[in-house]
Amino acid sequence: MLRPTMSPGPRAPVLSPQDAKLFAKAKALEAGFLSEMLKEAGLQADDGAFGGGIGEAQFASFLRAEQSKAMVDAGGIGLAEVIFESLKNGGQDA
Repeated sequence: MLRPTMSPGPRAPVLSPQDAKLFAKAKALEAGFLSEMLKEAGLQADDGAFGGGIGEAQFASFLRAEQSKAMVDAGGIGLAEVIFESLKNGGQDA
């Protein structure tokens, strides 16, 4: 039997359904922010890097969007947590 070499990290707190929706929106906002940052950083497929021809540029935004979602799911940059806490507190900490 194989055993994991690493112990699992801390578990995420259980959120109420309303807080879960709010946190999902905060994560989506962070993903959108990261997608724009990737675009500005030059991560574009329209330079022919993948050899996809003219259609490659049409789908570059989808690639960036999925990459940014994966980044947020892996922990992101912490922006979602800040946005969530601010929205949860009604903007009182701004």
